[in-house]
Amino acid sequence: MSNLRGDLQSISLTDVIQLLNVNRKTGKLYVINAKRAGTLFVSQGDVIHAEISGITGETAAFEILEWDQGEFEFAAMALRVPTTIRRTSQDLLMEAARTADSRKRYRAVFPHPNAVPWTSVKEPYLTQDLKLYPENRKVIPYLDGFRDFTELQAVSGVGEIAVMQTCLMLKEAGRLKVVVPAVSATTSVLKTGFFRKADHVELSVTLESIWRMMGPYHDHPITRVRIEWPGGPAVSSVQFVAGQGDQMLAIPKELMQAWHLSEGKQVTVRPAP
Repeated sequence: MSNLRGDLQSISLTDVIQLLNVNRKTGKLYVINAKRAGTLFVSQGDVIHAEISGITGETAAFEILEWDQGEFEFAAMALRVPTTIRRTSQDLLMEAARTADSRKRYRAVFPHPNAVPWTSVKEPYLTQDLKLYPENRKVIPYLDGFRDFTELQAVSGVGEIAVMQTCLMLKEAGRLKVVVPAVSATTSVLKTGFFRKADHVELSVTLESIWRMMGPYHDHPITRVRIEWPGGPAVSSVQFVAGQGDQMLAIPKELMQAWHLSEGKQVTVRPAP
């Protein structure tokens, strides 16, 4: 079973993952559903990471596991990915099934998992007269306009459902808004020298102007950015310069090497705290 491929109408992803789990396989499970594609990374039979359209971790895994049409292919290989999923495969499958309806309902309201929710008012009015559970309150301190839904799960220690439930309650009360600041960029090498040190990345001043029109960043200078790619993410100091291509991200060679990035790589970038 070095390689395994099939049609999701003939065998479900749940059955495929259980088969890989029983056989303690390590490799990548590619899944294609119409024009969408996702990858589940399996180590010794457990799913340790997932990616789809810039989304990673459990959120990506749950979305892929909802697919019942398309094709899949498993390729056995050594992995070099971050561990973003720490459940056993059995636990992951059970949680995916248990919360499927809730995820669909919340995603209809928040269709972009890489969107960034932010609170437009401060305490004490922010939570006044709202019935919040302990899990909801764990999320609130991190609604700073920089973290997307996936990151909110990681830093708050609660699941996708609790994060989205918290944001929905605040949104319905008129106290939370959502922006989508992430943009795609192509990496290029930043030439360094006496006046250009290898301690920051560079982006276009046009992009800075676009971000500054968004609520969370309107009154604060943007000094750092979060860069994401399959081997990432990374946070770096940033400078906005004239003459830089609007969809280009210039990175010093030293940082490229440290991040295992190559020139011409597609990444996503957005403001970071």
